[in-house]
Amino acid sequence: MPKPLWSFLTLLVGALRDLTPIILVIVFFQVVVLRQPFPDPLPIIAGLGLVLLGLALFIQGLELGLFPLGESMAHAFASKGSLFWLLTFAFFLGFGTTVAEPALIAVAGEAAHAVAEAGLIAPDVDSRATYALGLRYTVAVAVGLAILVGVFRIIKGWPVPVFILGGYMVVVALTFIAPPEIVGIAYDSGGVTTSTITVPLVTALGVGLAAMLRGRNPLIDGFGLIAFASLTPMVFVMLYGMLY
Repeated sequence: MPKPLWSFLTLLVGALRDLTPIILVIVFFQVVVLRQPFPDPLPIIAGLGLVLLGLALFIQGLELGLFPLGESMAHAFASKGSLFWLLTFAFFLGFGTTVAEPALIAVAGEAAHAVAEAGLIAPDVDSRATYALGLRYTVAVAVGLAILVGVFRIIKGWPVPVFILGGYMVVVALTFIAPPEIVGIAYDSGGVTTSTITVPLVTALGVGLAAMLRGRNPLIDGFGLIAFASLTPMVFVMLYGMLY
């Protein structure tokens, strides 16, 4: 068997192993708890097959494309020795991958609708669209700044827990003074940083940069960017709700 085909089959087996717990949970509750047969099992089986194939292709794409790309760009910027361009790239990487995130677009639209129903903004379509667009850009700027600060942290060798704990303290403090209608939206906005594009690129950038810098450990210094990037949208969205 050709080596590429064998590698892909290995990915399929790994994807099946990862999906097995989810499948077992669904089958258990459907058969044992609800005691109902599966409606139209053939489409369900076909859908699971497509999910399995998509997951295997996604993992293959990360290994072949996104991870090497992020690491190579980190090496190039580190070799170039330009802190300005490295931080600029870090900001626009976080901003660009976030502002086009479909989940963020959907959440921003629903948030604008909910805020209009609460009477915080005008209920017309233009007001809701303006609010949703502002919310999207607020989250994108927050993630961009988080990646910028995270890259600067790697360069300086500052510990991750200081930023994480400090960020959560700010989040908790703002929770008590931000409008109650916006707090839930702010907390949900932190989840957009776990998108399928942002996580691989940002992680590869951090690990690649830490591997290039003398005295940095990729395991200790290269990770933590996503955790910090999940905090900043909460802070920025609550501030956005207070100022809007």
